[in-house]
Amino acid sequence: MKTTQTLLAAVILSTGLLSASGANAALESRLGGLAVYDTHLNLTWLANANVNGDMTWSQANTWVAGLTVNGISGWRLPTTLQPDASCSGQYAPTSESYGYNCTGSEMGHLYYNELGGTAYGNLYPNANLALFQNVMAGTYWSSTATPSNTLAWTFAFGGGLTDGIAMTDYRYAWAVHSGDVAAAPVPAAAWLLGSGLIGLAGIARKRKVV
Repeated sequence: MKTTQTLLAAVILSTGLLSASGANAALESRLGGLAVYDTHLNLTWLANANVNGDMTWSQANTWVAGLTVNGISGWRLPTTLQPDASCSGQYAPTSESYGYNCTGSEMGHLYYNELGGTAYGNLYPNANLALFQNVMAGTYWSSTATPSNTLAWTFAFGGGLTDGIAMTDYRYAWAVHSGDVAAAPVPAAAWLLGSGLIGLAGIARKRKVV
């Protein structure tokens, strides 16, 4: 009984270690560098932040809907949370949020929480930013429209501003994909550890029966 309990505890510990190994991760390269997975939001970013140049909101949505990367479709524009209590500006009549420090949106989270951006500031080279290419200091479309349906929410990677802009204007588009497009496999050594412990637990059980 004691042997079985000890082995079971070891299995649980090894499983916990495997889970913890990815718990502190934030951004991880995917698809051979073509994409970047955000473990905090369970969201995958296209590594190239400026594939098609600037375009209208309608053009951006059409482009991203038809995008296929390494055989993977289902891409979209990032969303903007509305309302967002983290934003510096709040417009009560329509419950809309704008301004700086908007970390509730997908782009705001990336800029402020993962890439080290600051309000009114810029992005500076760091390990997370190095996972991406062509991150423009300009403004990017989100998929979220304002109540008027003539404006769409945008995010500026030069300064960190969330603002509504006319859908007919030209802005950049950055593709994202819900979930992990290429889940990282558990290391082989970890699988061997887990399976070995489980096997030992089975042997111990057989001995007890005999």
